[in-house]
Amino acid sequence: MKKSASIVSLVMSSAMVLSLAACGGSANETTGAPAAEATTAAATGEAAKGASEEAFTVGICQLVQHEALDAATQGFKDALTEALGDKVVFDEQNAQGDSNTCSTIINSFVSNEVDLILANATAALQSAQAGTSEIPILGTSVTEYGVALGIEDFSGTVGGNISGTSDLAPLDEQAAMLNELFPEAKNVGLLYCSAEANSQYQVDTVKAALEELGYNCEYYAFSDSNDLATIVTNAAGACDVIYVPTDNTAASNTEIINNICQPAGVPLVTGEEGICKGCGVAALSINYYDLGVATGKMAVKILNGEADVSEMPIEYAPQFTKKYNPAICEALGVTVPEGYVAIEE
Repeated sequence: MKKSASIVSLVMSSAMVLSLAACGGSANETTGAPAAEATTAAATGEAAKGASEEAFTVGICQLVQHEALDAATQGFKDALTEALGDKVVFDEQNAQGDSNTCSTIINSFVSNEVDLILANATAALQSAQAGTSEIPILGTSVTEYGVALGIEDFSGTVGGNISGTSDLAPLDEQAAMLNELFPEAKNVGLLYCSAEANSQYQVDTVKAALEELGYNCEYYAFSDSNDLATIVTNAAGACDVIYVPTDNTAASNTEIINNICQPAGVPLVTGEEGICKGCGVAALSINYYDLGVATGKMAVKILNGEADVSEMPIEYAPQFTKKYNPAICEALGVTVPEGYVAIEE
């Protein structure tokens, strides 16, 4: 009997131990749930913190590589980097003068969901307009936004998701400068790329101003760099002076233009300093780096939520400078009056 009682007692004791162990396991599971939730909450907090510190991605589509556009892009990047530091990342791409490539670049920006697009030059802006109505777009090195974007009675604010800066120098003052330098000239050639809408706008406006001053004006339009030499040769053979607006194709091919016009003894007045440096005698020019900085400051306001791109008017260069090319002026025997600044090599 004692042996049986001992066995029963042992069995009951074992059962109690197992029961307590089971209860202990259950307690651990109950207290473990809040710990897991705390860990998840902490991870979520870190993720939110990381997201708030995430860098902005800015896509830059530049139509072609030349001095003026390069300076505008650099100014833009410097202004953003100064304001945002490593919180901004650039995806910078160059279309090598091909508008179709601009469209491909813009589409890649849209697919990658960049935070803002810089469209440097008219063709880049037109591609950006066609590519997205959601991502903020800032143009630069664009002469006249109404012409570029097909806006009638342009008021100065594009609206929607587009704004930017203009490189337009007063065209009537450019005509007056040509008259100041070459008052005895009779025939003026207007050399420009027919594929650039803003170039057409500039030569039309300058033509009207020059004709009021008594000049005979003739258009010399080239479609691209392939027929440039032929058109320049024709212009140099028929004109006393040639005017070249802020034209990207011309800016990329100043050596070709100069190699034809300088031996022919025909001077060029240009719309911006970069072209003048390569083939011109004088230009009423803006500072493209400063223009890029102004565009960058607009971008900072948009990215930081301080401004709505749809309400931002187009900004213009604050000042214009009469500049001359000493080497070409000397080669052609052109005397520049006081008030002109020499273009540095």
